[in-house]
Amino acid sequence: MAYPYSIWPLVAILVSLLATLPIMAFNDRAPNLREGSTLMAAVAKFMIVAAMIPTVMQGGGFELTLAEVIPGVPIQLRVDGFGLFFALVASFLWIFTSLYSIGYMRGLGEHDQTRYFASFAVAIAATIGVAFSANLLTMYLFYEMLSLSTYPLVTHEQNDEARASGRKYLTYILGTSIGLALPAMLITYQLAGTLDFTQGGILAGCASPSTVALLLVLFIFGFAKAGIMPFHGWLPAAMVAPTPVSSFLHGVAVVKVGVFSILRVIFDIFGPELLRDLNLGVVITTIASITILTASLVALTQDNLKRRLAYSTIGQLSYMVLGAGMLTAAGMTGGVLHIAMHAFGKITLFFCAGAIYVAHHKKYISQMDGLGRKMPITYLAFFLGSLSIIGMPPLGGFLSKWNLVIGAFEGGQMLLVVVLLVSSLLNAAYFFPIVYRGFFAKLPEGETESGVKEAPLFCLLPLSITALCSLVLFFQPQILLGLIRVALFP
Repeated sequence: MAYPYSIWPLVAILVSLLATLPIMAFNDRAPNLREGSTLMAAVAKFMIVAAMIPTVMQGGGFELTLAEVIPGVPIQLRVDGFGLFFALVASFLWIFTSLYSIGYMRGLGEHDQTRYFASFAVAIAATIGVAFSANLLTMYLFYEMLSLSTYPLVTHEQNDEARASGRKYLTYILGTSIGLALPAMLITYQLAGTLDFTQGGILAGCASPSTVALLLVLFIFGFAKAGIMPFHGWLPAAMVAPTPVSSFLHGVAVVKVGVFSILRVIFDIFGPELLRDLNLGVVITTIASITILTASLVALTQDNLKRRLAYSTIGQLSYMVLGAGMLTAAGMTGGVLHIAMHAFGKITLFFCAGAIYVAHHKKYISQMDGLGRKMPITYLAFFLGSLSIIGMPPLGGFLSKWNLVIGAFEGGQMLLVVVLLVSSLLNAAYFFPIVYRGFFAKLPEGETESGVKEAPLFCLLPLSITALCSLVLFFQPQILLGLIRVALFP
């Protein structure tokens, strides 16, 4: 579908990209102005994105061609329902990630804060670029821009462990995108003569079933930011980064960019009808189910809180892919909706993990007995975020998992119902003991009850708001569901 020319998609990207100039200019000499520039850019980006909602909800959109470097494949931006859905979630959560970063980085007196905030600004620009890409080439360019801009964030600590994790990060992310996704993109162009995202797909009648199956596997594993096993190892390794970076990786961007890219290819390159005709949904759901169950089991064994959250994320991302692979209306709706519900729940959990470290310098669950009595607000937020990830009412994650279960029933895929129920029980098994130990276990030997000691306000406020958002989204999901309807069922 062609949309009218508009500069607004480019403006939404450039707001944060241009913010790097005042961030670097003010640097450590004027930290308040530096971080004020970050917050102003975050709020402005969200307002620009949100202003597009009425047009898109009415079936409209925005489009802008930047250049045409390959015949018939321009570098082009387009705002549609799916892209706006993702951009809305990412830009909204960037505001709170920025606030949280201020409290965390200042609370610990972290080094190289200017580079940190500048890298963040470039990364969120790339994220919105992925959301607003009109074709595979444009999305691929922004995808790689995100990979490179987040490398300084992953290696922020600049020690041997951080550098080793950074190398692993780039090896997985760039290796798969160049070695798998790029060849798949070239084959797609050769077969279809276009790379445009098109409702219903572009490959029907262009290739044999075996070729379509091969392309599907190449794209699924090629977008390794989605953390699908066995290309997931970069994600736990990246937990060496500061907690706001982990929040960004898991909640605002990066992993969600990987899932978004896979879902965009499933919906608008292959198309649900072609995948149903060739019975390729089972390939997607099998890969996703293995990742969900395996990651959930590994999460149970992790004592480091951030690593437990990381393996939880690996499993939760595959819920989204699982929903798309069901190829049913409810399943696809649940998969897309879980992008948002997981984002709010998981960013809350990482914010809480960082707050615990800032206030008490603890990162192992076995060290956190009784800590909930000292940090009641943080642990209550952690409890709410956990409920959402598990999929319990009245938190937003219930809605996405409900749709996933209904989607599995619609498709007669009873084995997927079992996968969803068993994995949710595993979610509860690795989250509830953290909350129980925090509120009811005895303090470790040598520690005494010394009253409430929460993290700084700039850490505490974002985690409280995102936890409440998970609650509100259970009762008010209409805007998100409306954008999903526009995207999947125009």
